[in-house]
Amino acid sequence: MRERLPAYNVKKAQDVYMQDQKLENLLNLALSATPEEREKSGNLNVGYNPVEKTWDVIVKHSGDISFLTEIGIRVEPMLNEYAILNVPESLIDQLSDLPQIEYVEKPKRLFFAINQAKAASCVNLVQQGTNNLTGKGVLVAIIDSGIDYYHDDFRNPDGTTRIVKLWDQTLDRVFTKEEIDAALATGSRAEANKLVPSVDITGHGTAVASIAAGNGRENRGQYRGIAYESPLLVVKLGVPQENGFPRTTELMRAVNFAVKEAVDMQMPVAVNLSFGNTYGSHDGTSLLETFLDDISNYGKTVIVVGTGNEGVGAGHISGTLTMASPQEIELSVGNFQQSFSVQLWKSYADLFDISIVTPSGEVIGPISSRLGPQTIRYGNTQILLYYGKPGPYSVAQEIYLDFLPADTYVDSGIWKFRLTPRQIVEGKYDLWLPSSGVLNQSTRFLRATPETTLTIPSTASKVISVGAYDDTYQSYADFSGRGFTRRTNQVKPDLAAPGVGIIAAYAGGGYDSVTGTSFATPFVTGSSALLMEWGIVDGRDPFLFGEKIKAYLIRGARKLPGITQYPNPELGYGVLCVSDSLPV
Repeated sequence: MRERLPAYNVKKAQDVYMQDQKLENLLNLALSATPEEREKSGNLNVGYNPVEKTWDVIVKHSGDISFLTEIGIRVEPMLNEYAILNVPESLIDQLSDLPQIEYVEKPKRLFFAINQAKAASCVNLVQQGTNNLTGKGVLVAIIDSGIDYYHDDFRNPDGTTRIVKLWDQTLDRVFTKEEIDAALATGSRAEANKLVPSVDITGHGTAVASIAAGNGRENRGQYRGIAYESPLLVVKLGVPQENGFPRTTELMRAVNFAVKEAVDMQMPVAVNLSFGNTYGSHDGTSLLETFLDDISNYGKTVIVVGTGNEGVGAGHISGTLTMASPQEIELSVGNFQQSFSVQLWKSYADLFDISIVTPSGEVIGPISSRLGPQTIRYGNTQILLYYGKPGPYSVAQEIYLDFLPADTYVDSGIWKFRLTPRQIVEGKYDLWLPSSGVLNQSTRFLRATPETTLTIPSTASKVISVGAYDDTYQSYADFSGRGFTRRTNQVKPDLAAPGVGIIAAYAGGGYDSVTGTSFATPFVTGSSALLMEWGIVDGRDPFLFGEKIKAYLIRGARKLPGITQYPNPELGYGVLCVSDSLPV
């Protein structure tokens, strides 16, 4: 029988924190667990209840919050006073009352969302010209679905790995270069996987890594990537939730890890994020986005993010309300559609009633605008509606509607949202659906608005946001997420890169053709590494990172034929041309 741990000294904890009445209340709440529950848990954390659901939340804080571990809250500190907390559900509201906590945000789900392309991006000129840039001395961090470390494109000429570290979040393990080299030395993929069992199941991360930094070794350099001598830092995101995609908290951990590793190694780093989601106000004010803005100032860092593939997904609609003009928004819900959500963002200063018109014509509402959750039922559909409050970094208000089936599917047909103005100051509103990749193809807004379809976190201010174009036809790729940002009207994407028919490394060996902004993004990540090599490693400009990289890339951006207005919501300031981005 396991020896029972001694009971936690409750009085000592209370003596230390009694001066803060709010913390005392939080402690008392944690202490409300019965002795039997604490004894059953075998856990030293006061109030720990093995049955109670816990939540991961993101917080921005001031000062030390390590004391929260004493009351059963797991604290995972990040740089710049961000943290991820695992909090018992009963403590979340009280957590917000603590003076050290500036803001609490629940995480949202993320969706995942060469040769000719290199020439179009003016890469060959800097790889083969007098500068001879290869990415040497600059880390390229790939945060994605993992990497096929056995693929020759990620090995040195002697067969050893170019990966300095591989953190597999699904295994909760960091593999070192030495461990990967030992696996490669077995000479067998099957034997290697026994030593380093990290597998890129989808192949997405492998393709992204090869475009940013693959050396083309498997095919004698023919499909060589951009920064082909950059050492690689890889994070495999996980553990997947029901829909198989990572969460915001995992992304934050990954970026935090990559930047800290680069600082410890005293190397500049280009971080690649080839995915995003549609959930948020699209104005750069979520804690994920402010975290990325803040951490981009740490070390010599540049963060590059794709704008997603929602340009023609019909998942966004916007409009402007005036006092005399109620409006109706039509949403087609396809057959066999399971749960989905609709988020409406508006100015908190605007007041309007919302009525829901069902596919049968029944009108529900006007719905009360009181803050908090409400439940609406119709046929086989239950709608959970939530009126939110603005956060400390935004004046926007969210109205969130979650459509859930009473049985298997929600009611199909045309649903309408009727907006009736009561007090209008700004009048602008936006609605978004989840990523089109997880919806029935017939579930879409009628008369959708293709602008502001860029995904989050590409809306963060200090990241380099990348759209896609077709370098064969020298035209915008219509699937690419479009700007500008909501309310702030910031130019996003910053620029575009080739994203159609790109040859990239295939997990398991060989190469394949890929399309999407996911694969335009690593062109810019690798190019950023070349610029940092030119400036920082070669000693020409020790401050060539962050926003300065963005400025140089924007200056060198090339214009496509037939498009006269720049910047624009499709291509930003133009398309990638690395050679023209180098200072003269």
